[in-house]
Amino acid sequence: MTETISKRRSSITSRQREVVALIAAGCSNDEVGEQLGISPRTAKAHCDVLRQKLGVSRRRQIPVAYRALTGDDPLLVHPGIRAMSRV
Repeated sequence: MTETISKRRSSITSRQREVVALIAAGCSNDEVGEQLGISPRTAKAHCDVLRQKLGVSRRRQIPVAYRALTGDDPLLVHPGIRAMSRV
């Protein structure tokens, strides 16, 4: 079981960690794309892959599942990432 968790943890790329942090900061796919210089569609694809890797069904569950798996708070791991201001 520990081996499976370790594989899942190491399979999350640095870009996916950035996406997790932005989701944790409350960003939409449009905002994730804007902050990372990718399209909203690519941001959604990252979310879909993360949901599968983390075993969750909803986007909003990604940060919690990531923290449970890694022990890392996504906002502390990527302190430069802040929630975008809502207009």
